[in-house]
Amino acid sequence: MPSSLSTSWDEPEGLAARGTLIVLAGRGEHGGVYERFGRRLAFDAYRVRALGDPIADPSVLDEAAKLLADESLPGPKVLVGSDTGALYAARLAAEQTPGIDALILAGLPTAPWTSGSWEAGSWEAEVEARTACPTHQARLTNDPGFRRGALDATPDLPEPSLDLVRVPVLALHGAEDAVSPLADALSAYEGHPGVRTVTFNGGRHDVLNDALHRTAAATVVLFLERLRLSPELPAIAEGLA
Repeated sequence: MPSSLSTSWDEPEGLAARGTLIVLAGRGEHGGVYERFGRRLAFDAYRVRALGDPIADPSVLDEAAKLLADESLPGPKVLVGSDTGALYAARLAAEQTPGIDALILAGLPTAPWTSGSWEAGSWEAEVEARTACPTHQARLTNDPGFRRGALDATPDLPEPSLDLVRVPVLALHGAEDAVSPLADALSAYEGHPGVRTVTFNGGRHDVLNDALHRTAAATVVLFLERLRLSPELPAIAEGLA
């Protein structure tokens, strides 16, 4: 049975599950924020278990470890983190938490965010920095479970600990991310040969829920299909001139 702490999406009836994604949400978020992402990956027969914000509820990390150890969930098992969830996902992998076959890190933060020229703490600044997708902006605005202001409330961020990660990593980042500027994120990933980075033109911080969410999901599926073949991620399709 899925834990009560997780929001779950399963493969369509009649299809064999192709793997499991365990999502660690970012600041202010809860697992339900990833419904669109979860439904899309589940349609491709990947099970998705989305957890909350580890900063707000540290028990999320224990829950992630339990899901990784749950033998009823099919492998490969991939830990997905968005925003600070990405930092905690990298930490779990660096600690050699059993069951992690790969990481997907979206919008890895590298420093505290400030709202810049916007009024400090304004919702307009936060929602614009998070996503350019009007549908997701409306969802966050009207979601009673979402905690506004969380981006401003965490001056101390966990270290990414990428030096100790021994599994394949897919890094997704928006080129117009004002919360975690792309150049800083690329510097954090530099020198780690197991990291494959994909950037999204015009993308903002919440890459999995941004205007290019379909492209982000497709990128994730391609990564997962390659992972199913081998941790070396062999190419599946090749372009011809």
